[in-house]
Amino acid sequence: MTHDNAVAVTVHPAWLPDAALAPLRELPSAVLGSGPCLDTARAELGASPSASTADAALVVAAVSDVGSPASVGLTQLPEVPAGGHAIVRTADRTVVLGADGPAALRGLYAVVREVAVARLSGVAPGPGTVLSAPEQPLRMLDHWDNVAVHPVMGQVERGYSGGSIFYADGEVRADLTRVRDYARLLAATGVEAVGINNVNVHAREARLLTDGLGDVARIADVFRGYGIRIFLSVSFASPRLLGGLDSADPLDPDVAAWWASAADRVYAAVPDFGGFLVKADSEGQPGPFAYGRSHADGANMLAAALRPHGGTVLWRAFVYNHRQDWRDRRTDRARAAYDHFAPLDGTFDDNVVLQVKHGPMDFQVREPLSPVLAAMPRTRLALELQVTQEYTGQQRHVCYLAPAWREYLGFRLDGARSVASIVAGAGGGGAPAGGVAAVSNVGDDEFWTGHPLAQANLYAFGRLAWDSTLTAEDVLDEWIALTFAGAAGPDLARVRPALHEVMDGSCQRYEGYTAPLGVGFMVTPGTHGGPSVDGYEYSPWGTYHFADRDGIGVDRSSATGTGFAGQFPSPWRETYESVETCPDELLLFFHHVPYSHVLGSGKTVVQHIYDSRADAVEGLGGVEAAWESLADLVGSAVPVAFDARVRERLDGQRASAVEWRDQVRSYFWRKSGVKDASGRVVY
Repeated sequence: MTHDNAVAVTVHPAWLPDAALAPLRELPSAVLGSGPCLDTARAELGASPSASTADAALVVAAVSDVGSPASVGLTQLPEVPAGGHAIVRTADRTVVLGADGPAALRGLYAVVREVAVARLSGVAPGPGTVLSAPEQPLRMLDHWDNVAVHPVMGQVERGYSGGSIFYADGEVRADLTRVRDYARLLAATGVEAVGINNVNVHAREARLLTDGLGDVARIADVFRGYGIRIFLSVSFASPRLLGGLDSADPLDPDVAAWWASAADRVYAAVPDFGGFLVKADSEGQPGPFAYGRSHADGANMLAAALRPHGGTVLWRAFVYNHRQDWRDRRTDRARAAYDHFAPLDGTFDDNVVLQVKHGPMDFQVREPLSPVLAAMPRTRLALELQVTQEYTGQQRHVCYLAPAWREYLGFRLDGARSVASIVAGAGGGGAPAGGVAAVSNVGDDEFWTGHPLAQANLYAFGRLAWDSTLTAEDVLDEWIALTFAGAAGPDLARVRPALHEVMDGSCQRYEGYTAPLGVGFMVTPGTHGGPSVDGYEYSPWGTYHFADRDGIGVDRSSATGTGFAGQFPSPWRETYESVETCPDELLLFFHHVPYSHVLGSGKTVVQHIYDSRADAVEGLGGVEAAWESLADLVGSAVPVAFDARVRERLDGQRASAVEWRDQVRSYFWRKSGVKDASGRVVY
C-alpha cells in the first residue's frame, strides 16, 4: 500500500494482514444482499455476487436478506441482537448474520479474529451460536488533525505518528487509499464513528463546513463502505467566521437559522453524516459564555439544527480556567467540569451527548474518574479516553493502556453501576445512552502509530468500547494473533509470551518512573514529553503539586481543601476525603502530606518515590530481554522494519526513563533533605 506523499511508503497492515484473511478466503463463500458494507464483505472474501449458498462453507448476510433458515443451510435463524451479529457454526458451515449490512461486516471480521485466536490458543470454536452486540451505542475516534499545518501543534495536534492521513499541503488528500485501509482496521474492532478534524478548529478547518463539503463527502464515501459515520468538529463562532453575521449568540434567531442552513448543506452532501463535535469556552475556543449563555443554550441550538436529519451534537465538558493565578490555592481545575455542567443536568436536548474526559484534569497517568460521570443521570454522556499517548510516553514508550481503560470502564463510580453501564444507559435508573470516544493515535507513519506496539492501544479501544468485560490480556492475545497471523505455529507460540512480558505491566511501569501517587503534570510544558518536575508549578494552567520542604500534594478535601472530594457520590466521597482511606495511588491528588507519611506498603512517601522510580527503570531490563528473545525470528515471524522500529523505541524509552528517574529522585532529595535509605545514587 502507498499514499500520496512525495516518497512512497510501505504501510504495515496492522491487525489485518493477508495471512489473517487467508483461511476464510480459501473457503467457498457467499455474501447475500447488497449495500456498501456487504460489498466490502464480498471483496474481502473474493466471493461472487451471485454465488450460491448451497455449497458455501461461509455465508455472510444481513438478517433481512435471508429468506428462510434453509436458504443459508440452517434449521432456524437466531435472534440477532440490535446493532450486533450472530455467528452460527454447524458441522459443515459458518453463517454470519448481521442486524444490518455494517453489523454483518463486523461479524465477518469477528470470524477472522476467532480463527486467528484459535490458531494462537490451539482451541477451535465448536458448533453452536455466538451472539455479540455493542455495549456502547457511540464508539468513536476523534482526530486532532489540522488541514493546514499549525505553527505550534503541527499537522496533528498531540500526534506522534507523522502527518495526517486525511490532509496534506493544506487540502484533503487526493488519494484516500490510506483512509480506506484505516476504515477497514477500525471496522474490525467495532468503531462506528470518526471525527475527522481537530476540536481546536482553526480558520482552514472551519471551512470544511462550507466550501470543503465536497471533500468531506469523499471521505464519508470511504468510511461508508465500512459502516462508519463521520463527524466534523466545528467552531462555535462559525456564523461570524464563515457566515458574515455580527454574532454567534445561540439565542439569536439569525444565528440559529445560519446553523440550520449549514446542517441542511452538510446532509445534502453526506446523508449519513453523524453530527458536530464542539469544544467551546475551553482553552481560548469561542463559546456561549461570550453572550451570557449556558453550555446547554449553545448545545441545544446546534441540536435543533441537526435534529431534522437525525444528527447528534457531541459537546465536550473540558471547560476550566486556563488563566489561573498560581497563588490562588482555592481555585481547582479538577472541580471545573462538575461546577460548570452538573447544575445543567436534564437541560440538554436528547440529541446532545456530553463528552467527559475520564479524569478531572487531562488524561494523566493516574487520576480519579471524573465525578461528572455520576452527577448527570438525565444527560447523555460519553466517556472520553486518549489513545494517543500525550501523557503516557508519546508512542516512544511502551504503554499498553487497555488495563487502565478496563479499570475505568468497570469502576463503580456511583457505588452500584460501572462507568460503562452509566454511559451506555444501562444498569437501571432510566439513564439515556451515550457511549465512548477517544483521541486517535494514527498518522501517516508506516506503522500507523509511530511505535508498532502502540497499534495495540488503537485495537484495544475499539474492542473495549464494544465489550468492556473483555480482559486486557485477552484483547492483547487477539491483537497478537491477528498481527502475527503469518508466523509459523511454533514461532507464534514464542511471540505471544514475549509480547505479554513487554506489554502487560507497561502502564504501571511507566507510572513507576514518572509522576508519583497521582500528582500528575511533571512534564515539559508545551510538548508534554519528558520530565520537568516544576514545569507547570507556577503556570496559569492549574496543574500544581505544591511540593515544599515538608511535604507534597494538593488538598482537595472538603474539610480543609478545595472541596473536590465532595463532588463524588458515596462511598468515594468519604474514601477520598480521608488520608487514612484514600488509595495510595491517588494520595497526592487528594491530600498534601508530609514526606514521612507512611503508605500501605510500610514505606514513607519519599522512600516510595525513591524506590519506585529506580525499580521501574530496572524493570525495563526484562522488557528489552523479552524483545531480544525474538531476534532469530526477525525476517520471518517479525518483519525487519518492525523489529528495527521497536528496538529504536526501546532504546529511547530507556534513555527517557533514566532521565525521569534521576530528575524526580533528585528533586525530592533536594526539596526534602531526606536521604534515600537504599543508598542508590541521587544527584
